[in-house]
Amino acid sequence: MSRIKLLLDVVSDLRSLADSLQAVADAVAQGGQEQPDQTTEKKPAQKPEKKTAAKKVEPPVEKAEPKPLTLEQVRAALAEKSRAGHTAEVKALLLKHGADKLSDIDPAEYPALLADAEVL
Repeated sequence: MSRIKLLLDVVSDLRSLADSLQAVADAVAQGGQEQPDQTTEKKPAQKPEKKTAAKKVEPPVEKAEPKPLTLEQVRAALAEKSRAGHTAEVKALLLKHGADKLSDIDPAEYPALLADAEVL
């Protein structure tokens, strides 16, 4: 029985790793696309001072940046907790949030789920 559990843990970890790699690849792809656009926008904005001041107003907009958590991010965080020996607690958290498995949980519950997981 312990071999099966170990294999299931390995499969879970591999899935988490694949999800994390996908998230990194997506971030790199998006970062590469955004930088040329930002560079193009900054050159005209630097000539007139008023537009430069408008660019300084953007950082508060970036504070409203909390993007919705993705399944991959939540899965990675819970996998770390599970590897740290909190597998039973992670499963209890999933049940507390209304599902037997992470993919069945409503994405709106992800922030609360991660907050509960951080306590572990």
